[in-house]
Amino acid sequence: MRGFARVSVAVPVVRVADFDSNLEHTLALLQQAHDARHAVVVFPELGLCGYTVRDLLLDRHLLESCEEALGRLLEASAELDPMAVVGMPVRTPRGIYNCAVAIQRGALLGVVPKAYLPTYREFEEARWFRPGTEVAPGSTVRLAGEVAPFGLDLLFEAEEDPDLVVGLEVCEDYWVQVPPSVYQVSAGATVIANLSASNFTVGKAELRRLLARSASDRGKCAYLYVAAGPGESSTDLAFDADAFVCENGRLLVESTRFLREDQLVAVDVDLEGLTRERVSTNTFGDCSRHNARPFRRVPFGAVPHEGALEREVPAHPFLPSDPATLATRCWEIFEIQTNALATRMRAIGAPKLVLGLSGGLDSTMAALVCATALDLLGRPREDLLCVTMPGLGTTAGTKSNAAILAETLGARFLDIGVSEASHLVLKQVAHPAADGTDDVDALLARLREQPALGDPTLENVQARLRTLVLMTLANQERGLVVGTGDLSEKALGWSTYAGDHIAMYDVNAGVPKTLIRFVIRWVANERAPTWSGDPARLREVLFAILDTPISPELLPADEEGQIAQLTEDTIGPYELHDFFLYHLVRTGARPGRILDLARHAFGPQYDVPTLKRWLTLFYRRFFHHQFKRSCTADAPKVGMVALSPRGDWRMPSDAVVRSWIDAVEAYEA
Repeated sequence: MRGFARVSVAVPVVRVADFDSNLEHTLALLQQAHDARHAVVVFPELGLCGYTVRDLLLDRHLLESCEEALGRLLEASAELDPMAVVGMPVRTPRGIYNCAVAIQRGALLGVVPKAYLPTYREFEEARWFRPGTEVAPGSTVRLAGEVAPFGLDLLFEAEEDPDLVVGLEVCEDYWVQVPPSVYQVSAGATVIANLSASNFTVGKAELRRLLARSASDRGKCAYLYVAAGPGESSTDLAFDADAFVCENGRLLVESTRFLREDQLVAVDVDLEGLTRERVSTNTFGDCSRHNARPFRRVPFGAVPHEGALEREVPAHPFLPSDPATLATRCWEIFEIQTNALATRMRAIGAPKLVLGLSGGLDSTMAALVCATALDLLGRPREDLLCVTMPGLGTTAGTKSNAAILAETLGARFLDIGVSEASHLVLKQVAHPAADGTDDVDALLARLREQPALGDPTLENVQARLRTLVLMTLANQERGLVVGTGDLSEKALGWSTYAGDHIAMYDVNAGVPKTLIRFVIRWVANERAPTWSGDPARLREVLFAILDTPISPELLPADEEGQIAQLTEDTIGPYELHDFFLYHLVRTGARPGRILDLARHAFGPQYDVPTLKRWLTLFYRRFFHHQFKRSCTADAPKVGMVALSPRGDWRMPSDAVVRSWIDAVEAYEA
């Protein structure tokens, strides 16, 4: 798939100073990487001889045997495509260096020495090696009969893909406060590979991952780490075969630690996503300019990415897959919402809160936030006025849930219908559904006979009247109208302009629809049981609301009183739209790339025509309804995707969507 590169970390079984065995295991893993079409494969530090050879590093036979093993590896790999990076000692006239050696298709590409030599606690590398920091830029070294670039000033750049640029570090370079990778990513490296030995001590695995996640996040890069595996000497140390790949702050894959056999762990890294992160984060470029150093670019032939992705693409990118992490996210989101609302209330003189409560997910979330914000300020919950405004499509179930929710929260509650007023306005403008009818019942009968009359005019008049009621009550109560629209609705423009589109403060605007359910469920399980009143009844109504289909309830219910208008039947599944939104705004993905990722994430759940249909609708609505976002109410930012015109998303309201839709139409799986 375009924009990805398949990389791997290889942990061979090592025998200390057994050059034939080490070469055999290295070559076998390199062959596996070739067969699986990997672009880059990285081996451990000093893997051709073993890290724990200690004073044998000063033995000429060991040094010559390592160089001979490299020569045999070059010869045996002449037809193998991956760029491989192996670890070995390299002898020069000045001394011995602990090096990462890059090879491909039988050619020696370059040699990068270890910059910083640990000589503390169990480490004693200065006893054998020279520091790579003393190697002058532009140096070369003769190795295995070839002369190759040598030094810390090397980057390896794929000829076929300018986004694949590899920088190399060796073990301790990763632990110092200013690692070589700082300068490598500043010069354009998108992949950093660390050849390590790193003996294991309790807790060290977590620290390795912390460092790599941090480096990959700050460097907007992929970080490949591989430590020594089984077979290193156990005289004083233990080794755990740890290897993993991080990308942009996230751990993608990892080896099985302490496994006593060869391992090859592969993943597809997202080069296109990483370069998007770099261009959208201006401070990355500023810091890169400040830390600019000259590098020699060594070309290599990268295997083009083909076939299915070898990485997880979450179908629900806003939802952490780990339950504990999801619970933490729900807590954080709820705290952001409630504290932001409490701060706004305090800033404008502690007004009462006015909320339209429909019995649906979004207004329920807003009600929970309002009640908690009042608690934070030491205010009675009676200062929350919940208003249900049944219209032409309101069902008994949602109306009842709204009333019970308000009661169990301890809020005041009003029932002010908008059906009569809607009928009056529609009749005054001679709308065909109301023209000639005497009352609401006649209007409903006509709509059931002629469903096509239920057009946006009929729907939107109800939404605007509801906002009129809320704003009027806010004046009367000296209150603040709290908006309920969520992030997904903001993206799609799924609101009535000057109706539910507007409020005095939006609390849900940063929370996508796929996440709203989980936050409500978290409140029901974690917060509601500790509230005064009737927690059991509150939890019961919250779960009843969670089980209610998503609907604006603006068109008449069926003869049995069941909801007739289902939102996702009209605009498509919210899980798809949230997926599209994430990859458009967060990763800047092209239409074809979004479709590729969606196919991988959802599998057979949605076929290609279905994905193309809903992505086309998403683009149309996202572009055409920017004007609503351009004048939206204040709202707290919650996650990495936000659409505030004052903060995260600045887009002209008259941008033309045609090119994006053409790209969707032209897509072929």
